[in-house]
Amino acid sequence: MCSSFFWLHILKKMKKRNNSVEMPIIFFLLLFSPLFTNAQLSKLVFAPQWLPQAQFAGYYVAQEKGFYKEAGLDVEIIHPSASKQTTSLLTSGKADLISLFLITGVSAKNTGLDIVNFGQISQHSAILFVTKKSSGIQQLNQLNGKKIGVWKSGFDEVPKALMARVECQVEWVPILSSVNLFLMGGIDAMVVMSYNEYDYIINCGLDKEDLNIFPVSEYGFDIPEDGLYCLKSTFDLKKNELKKFLLATLKGWNYAANNRKYAVDIVLRRMQSAHLAANRVHQEWMLNEVLEMMSVAGKNIMPGELLEADFIKAVCILSDLDRTWQKYSFADFYKSLLK
Repeated sequence: MCSSFFWLHILKKMKKRNNSVEMPIIFFLLLFSPLFTNAQLSKLVFAPQWLPQAQFAGYYVAQEKGFYKEAGLDVEIIHPSASKQTTSLLTSGKADLISLFLITGVSAKNTGLDIVNFGQISQHSAILFVTKKSSGIQQLNQLNGKKIGVWKSGFDEVPKALMARVECQVEWVPILSSVNLFLMGGIDAMVVMSYNEYDYIINCGLDKEDLNIFPVSEYGFDIPEDGLYCLKSTFDLKKNELKKFLLATLKGWNYAANNRKYAVDIVLRRMQSAHLAANRVHQEWMLNEVLEMMSVAGKNIMPGELLEADFIKAVCILSDLDRTWQKYSFADFYKSLLK
């Protein structure tokens, strides 16, 4: 915009001089000045780990309010399909940076993917086990021998580790995104997010009073979720750009928290563009819950930072699953850009 005003100013001066030779050049510069401006921005492709929804509102706000451009970045946001993990977009080179649950990031690095966490947006877990009271399952250890629905696209490390911790042998039933199998009694329990599937369940004919919920955070599994990741090679090459992205993203989340209707409006447009069912009330619920999960109260860190104790907790959970551990330190995994 500023460059266009600049060229308009020059154009007026040239008109006064009536220079017929220079006029075509000025028109050319005026026409293509936006291209010159964009060429000065550093391009980054970011892939959140799921389909468009209020879970990612802060990124959308940062993009639409121009916070990324103010930081000198040209950010493109792409999404994976419901059956694909974002790590595949990173390894294929389709994305420069992605979001992942902390434990998923730790697991990916453990299996050989050379990634680093450079920003931790979520600070708590929103994962719940949910059962119907009519099932007679009133305690977590009563899930032994039961069928439990879990996401097909991943995010299952914490639920599986918790079942191992309470010594429950269960049948895991992969689910794409629907809660229908739970509602119809096809499974005994379901792993849900407090900000997503749980809200769907209580809006599909079941009241909160009809359900038992078991938050994993109450069983020592309060592992932060959404964090920002890139390949180590990308971090070494684009550290400055990644810092700008993180700061602009935090600015976007802060704006979303203070302008929630505006943020949800953006989310709904993104969902509609992706041909997804968009429900305002549900997205408002999701935004409120996600913002609550970002609280750093009692952690003695700044928003956007990863606490070392949370990393260690994630490592211990993976050890419970008997995974071969490739030893690496917190410093190898997390690269702070806020100090």
